[in-house]
Amino acid sequence: MLKKNFSFKISAKEKNARLGIINTQRGKIHTPTFMPVGTQATVKGAFINDIIKTGAEVILSNTYHLMLRPGVERVKKAGGLHKFMNCKLPILTDSGGFQVMSLSKLNKIDREKGAIFNSHIDGKKYILSPEESIRIQKGLNSDILMVMDECPKKTYDYKKIEESMNLSIDWALRSKKAFGKNSKKALFGIVQGGLFRDLRFKSLSKLLKIGFDGYALGGLAVGETQKEMFEVLENITPKIPQNKPRYLMGVGTPSDILGAVKRGIDMFDCVMPTRSGRTGLAFTWKGRINIRNAKYKNDNTPLDINTAKFNLNKYSKNYLNHLFNTNEMLGSMLLTLNNINFYQELMSSIRKNIKKGTFLKFHDKYINIL
Repeated sequence: MLKKNFSFKISAKEKNARLGIINTQRGKIHTPTFMPVGTQATVKGAFINDIIKTGAEVILSNTYHLMLRPGVERVKKAGGLHKFMNCKLPILTDSGGFQVMSLSKLNKIDREKGAIFNSHIDGKKYILSPEESIRIQKGLNSDILMVMDECPKKTYDYKKIEESMNLSIDWALRSKKAFGKNSKKALFGIVQGGLFRDLRFKSLSKLLKIGFDGYALGGLAVGETQKEMFEVLENITPKIPQNKPRYLMGVGTPSDILGAVKRGIDMFDCVMPTRSGRTGLAFTWKGRINIRNAKYKNDNTPLDINTAKFNLNKYSKNYLNHLFNTNEMLGSMLLTLNNINFYQELMSSIRKNIKKGTFLKFHDKYINIL
């Protein structure tokens, strides 16, 4: 089972929307796909087998968090991340760059040394270089690795974005050298450049010269409007080689996903379904429901009568409202499952509609509802 080379093939298209299959050593990933986020070797509030039952075919974990706790050596001794967390699915690991910028007390960025920062947990000093990020991801035994990049906050300062983009290109080259050659695994480059079309083109052009197994779009989902994000996608995705998977990092809402698929994106990840599940927000085909709202106190209907998986249609809004208003952990667990299941239903429906040639109608029906 662990002998297959990494590959990607498109099987159908409807305008820019693509139906495809990523082959990994641990199984197939049907695209467009959504990756539940298992940041610290767990998808919060859910058993991994239940995640698999929702239809998820790949999950995301994170270099920054796992290097701090439990540490890569501990995971290696356990036989790698898959064995450590009892996960048979392919795993993609983020490089840790985004979390360094957003979570840690960042001391400075050094072009040669990397990111010098203090842990948000205990203040301990760390240096994360492109080479160290790849070493950690290899130690975790990830199936898809990401280059280390710098992900600046949303800004309209052209010079700042250009400097950051140039640094990310330098780190991408170093990441590629550290990765070496391994046909069983994949290394994705990350296109930066903020909201500036010319910088995005320049970033992609340089990444293409280095050569990667797939291309991610970073520096989005950092505060820009949906319209701004879609404009970036419309400009850059046609320039990405057709035979490479395209990954939109950290996105997003169901509406974001529909719009991004329409513009040629294949892969997504976001904490939204799990984080929302823990705070009482449920995703359904009729829109979002804040289950804490008092109007659900006497509503004995389920979130969705058609969601029979995990018996989710056996739990009333009345009961879920009670669980959240009494801080019972079962409420978070049920909504987390509901939301991840909904996201996988959405991706399955997207794939079916692309195959039938009806995706654009499906998109138009739900883009303003979800």
